[in-house]
Amino acid sequence: MLGIIRTFLYCTFGLFSLVLFGLTAARLHYTTHLPPGDPLNNGKNFFDPIVAELLFSSLFGMAWAIYAVLTIHHMREDRLIFSFASEIFVLSVLFVLYLVGAAIATSIWGNLSFCHQFQACRILTAMVAFAWMSWIVILFSLVSSVFVAIANAAFFSPFHGRWNPRESTYSDRRASIGRV
Repeated sequence: MLGIIRTFLYCTFGLFSLVLFGLTAARLHYTTHLPPGDPLNNGKNFFDPIVAELLFSSLFGMAWAIYAVLTIHHMREDRLIFSFASEIFVLSVLFVLYLVGAAIATSIWGNLSFCHQFQACRILTAMVAFAWMSWIVILFSLVSSVFVAIANAAFFSPFHGRWNPRESTYSDRRASIGRV
């Protein structure tokens, strides 16, 4: 059951990151290809650094979501990042990236209700919303991983959460370390 919930959270996070990637790419394309006479920035091309940060966060988030789903689903233990401790570390990095991106974007574009007739404002509003929704899913994933790791004393156990000592490459590796 835990694997299903965590897989659902990671799939949701991956989907939200994909949407955020599309929105940030659209915003970057718009601001770096302003049409002549556009009132935004007097028609001079520019980009918002926070949009670039959200673009990076979304790319990193999509990659992590795919990696995590495949690791949990296939019960992989032979990868570089395989333990609950490493999962919690990566989720903590994503947590900070998304929190900073969403908070700064909200402080800049928090209330754009006055310009919803323009596509650029709708994109910004959706971008801020998906940044916060992604952060919320990361928060739930982080909390659930920490709770599982604490409850099972499993910080250095495989983060797929379904290990069988007889069939686990992890247990063989641990047993060989103990014999040395």
